[in-house]
Amino acid sequence: MKLFSDLFSTEYGLMSAGVIAFTLGMGVWYARFFIRRMNEDAPAAGK
Repeated sequence: MKLFSDLFSTEYGLMSAGVIAFTLGMGVWYARFFIRRMNEDAPAAGK
């Protein structure tokens, strides 16, 4: 429990949590972006 206490109560813990959340969000955004672009380009590549 000390881990979660430090993560959410100290400034370095909050910054770490923010960076982790930002990185995960960026990964989700890039995955959706690339999948959408691949699906758009698939019909054009088949011509």
